[in-house]
Amino acid sequence: MTADIEGLLAGSERAKKGMELFEEGYNCSQSVFLAFADLYNMEESVALKLSSSFGGGMGRLREVCGAVSGMFMVAGVLYGYEDPKDHKLKSEHYARIQELAAKFTEINGSIVCRELLGLTEKKSEPVPELRTAEYYKKRPCGQLVGIAAALMEGYIKEHED
Repeated sequence: MTADIEGLLAGSERAKKGMELFEEGYNCSQSVFLAFADLYNMEESVALKLSSSFGGGMGRLREVCGAVSGMFMVAGVLYGYEDPKDHKLKSEHYARIQELAAKFTEINGSIVCRELLGLTEKKSEPVPELRTAEYYKKRPCGQLVGIAAALMEGYIKEHED
């Protein structure tokens, strides 16, 4: 872990919370989304169910990283648009998502689960690995959760009114 990443994670309460949730067994998307639960009015069970499909790069399809999906979900709940005809707000929101994705990519090289994990297959078996000490040693997922949460926390702080 580079000093920049260590600093990013150490300075973020949301990163710490997200990584703790991941170590409790929540998937990467749930961990990031739930780390911000105090900022949106949603029952925890609904938040967990809503974000449950995005772990493992969307149901272990190894596509967009679940931590990134969780970050995008937070952005949507806090800043998203409602009116499908409001082109300006829609464009602003998509720009926000692209900005967050670019920051994540700058740090990690990709937003794609399989690339982040160094996998060649696009699809994994649907059964997730058991969360053992060995699992946590070989996977960067906890750190990726922390990075996504820290980036989202930074974005929120930068855009407070």
